[in-house]
Amino acid sequence: MSKAFTKEDVGTENIRLDDLPQSPHPNLVTPSGLADLRARLAARRLDLAELRKKPDEMDRKHAVAVAERDIRFLEARVSRAILVDPTSHPSGRVAFGAEVDVLDEAGSAQTFRIVGEDEADPARGLISPYSPLGVALLGAERGSAVEWRKPNGVVDLEVVAIRFEGFRIN
Repeated sequence: MSKAFTKEDVGTENIRLDDLPQSPHPNLVTPSGLADLRARLAARRLDLAELRKKPDEMDRKHAVAVAERDIRFLEARVSRAILVDPTSHPSGRVAFGAEVDVLDEAGSAQTFRIVGEDEADPARGLISPYSPLGVALLGAERGSAVEWRKPNGVVDLEVVAIRFEGFRIN
């Protein structure tokens, strides 16, 4: 019988998963976005330490490989982070970190905050500067009309307020 098929050799090698892709864009981060990245990295490192304490099984090896891949990804995101102080921007123009109130054509109001890619959550109004809405809003002034190009058409928005509050760089 070939040695390749013996039970004792199954699962003895380590697993290394391919790295997750990194965004080609600069990794702009708000202070809260950087803190979240660092917290996620610390939590994943703790997960890995706990996984390594478990018995040597194939499922554990895969979980370790996933944790190691996630840690490499998060370490790269943190090392590429460019901390931006939103309060340093002129207050009259939409820039990274701005909270922007807009009205659509029907008069419906919405608020968006332009944050880093890792912090973006469109359902909560947190948008990336590289998203179609982020691109449309960047550089706009209060009273400006912008076109938000969506897959199902263009939405005209009026910028009614721009704020850079609630951010502090420590």
